[in-house]
Amino acid sequence: MPATSIDYYETLGVSRTADGATIKSAYRKLAMQHHPDRNPGCNESEGKFKAISEAYDCLKDPQKRAAYDQYGHERYTQAASGGGGGRGHPGGDFADLGDIFETIFGGFAGGGGRQQARRGADLRYNLEVTLVEAFHGAERQITIETSQVCETCEGDGAEPGTGLRTCNLCKGVGQVRAQQGFFMVERTCPNCHGRGQVIEKPCHSCGGEGRVDKPTTLDITIPKGVDTGTRIRLSGKGEAGPFGSAPGDLYIFLRVKDHKVFERDGSNLVTEVPISFTTAALGGCISIPNLDGETVSIDIPAGIQSGKQLRRRGAGMPVLQARGRGDLIAEIVVETPTKLSKEQKAILEQFRETETGDECPNSKGFFDRLKDAFAG
Repeated sequence: MPATSIDYYETLGVSRTADGATIKSAYRKLAMQHHPDRNPGCNESEGKFKAISEAYDCLKDPQKRAAYDQYGHERYTQAASGGGGGRGHPGGDFADLGDIFETIFGGFAGGGGRQQARRGADLRYNLEVTLVEAFHGAERQITIETSQVCETCEGDGAEPGTGLRTCNLCKGVGQVRAQQGFFMVERTCPNCHGRGQVIEKPCHSCGGEGRVDKPTTLDITIPKGVDTGTRIRLSGKGEAGPFGSAPGDLYIFLRVKDHKVFERDGSNLVTEVPISFTTAALGGCISIPNLDGETVSIDIPAGIQSGKQLRRRGAGMPVLQARGRGDLIAEIVVETPTKLSKEQKAILEQFRETETGDECPNSKGFFDRLKDAFAG
């Protein structure tokens, strides 16, 4: 199967907008189904398990996932493997892939030394808020399942009372060297995973991972003026780092739900306001209840037409992390009456008899243009 026909999202059966919890849940379900221990001797299940693990390794990490979404499967996997698609010349795609490789995997290492402990993975959580919450700001509480430091071994991964020994593959360095194309690169030791030490006896609570999955409840502060796509970062609230290293961050991605009355346009609020044809002809005043609880009054000039927008400055949405507010925009819709009394009809008939055509210049101009078009 060509690399371009593979899609990590399809492999895990999730949408491209799925959050971290959904991706993890899908991975666990598929991993249990296709794990080699559950399907001994089945090459198909073994292949699927490898594909599932490869997809999850990418999508669980926000940085890798962002690179995958931006560059696509083929270029991402070329960068991950250190290859340049067979291109031996400098610059071009080969240089671009090197940049991706450096961004995602830390680049081409040299100089030796134990690898710095890798921090925990960042997490993504999608949160919907109402337009009213976006206007006033809000406090929300969410519950997510994250990896937390194991209380039994305190993140060490070793059964209490036992110890660690130096890794015999990397000799305690945490990295191994390998030839990759034109370069000699250093990669994380597959035996100790960069730690430089291996566990003699794994902790019975976490199985040697140093982390356990637990539900966590967090309080989220939604500032005034947020919009769809606004990102809130909670430092240190992501996955616990391996073996006691620093935790990752949690990113809250907001989506503001549609409102029944107002449509948002940046920091402006737009609403359609129906008015009677008499108000449109004679002028008047309209009152609009706003999201702040106040009533906004807007004068209607005589002769206004449908589609005309009237603006009240400073009555729109708060501007995020700044002072001031956008505008409230009332889009006028002139409503033609459908039920008239005999008296009203008589009055309108009298009005029609007095019309000269100058009352509605657009209509007169339209029919004049029609006459000219057919006359010519």
